[in-house]
Amino acid sequence: MAASTNKFIAPTDQQWQAIVANDHQADDQFWYGVTSTQIFCRPSCASRLPKREHICIFANPDMALAAGFRPCKRCRPTAELVSNQTWVLEIEQVLQQQYAEKLDLNELAKQVHGSESYLRHVYQQLTGQTPQQRLTQIRIEQAQLLLTTTTASIAMIGRQVGWANPAYFIKIFRQQVGMTPRQYRQQFHKSSRI
Repeated sequence: MAASTNKFIAPTDQQWQAIVANDHQADDQFWYGVTSTQIFCRPSCASRLPKREHICIFANPDMALAAGFRPCKRCRPTAELVSNQTWVLEIEQVLQQQYAEKLDLNELAKQVHGSESYLRHVYQQLTGQTPQQRLTQIRIEQAQLLLTTTTASIAMIGRQVGWANPAYFIKIFRQQVGMTPRQYRQQFHKSSRI
């Protein structure tokens, strides 16, 4: 096996083809981890195909666990269930790290290896919010920070936090904060001069 640029082992062409094909015959021959999500799977896992450069290979599940990877909720490579609390922490991490990207429930479910409906149910049950509500909250918090620490335009800030349409950004900001982004910025600058 060829070593990748990091401390993990990159997949051979044969292993990569098994992952691409979701080959059940390759199960228990190796396990693969996804470095961008810290999840490991069986080759037959039906989750979204990660980029090859984000894949590392493990000889057994214990090696993946020792390297800090958690088992996939979909293919259960250790034959054990991942706790809902661990899964919610992972969902929160994705929301925090990727709030500026196009991140709907479908994409989020693919990234954390679960179904949309179950993800929404578990996340809401443990946090009191849906993933979309939490994503909106994170985006608003980031917008507030940018409005008070930069001179970027309202449209630019909207794009930086994940809302490409300025009118939609202003509408959501007003609903959540009770004022427009411009009013929020003006109020902050008035109060900081006092």
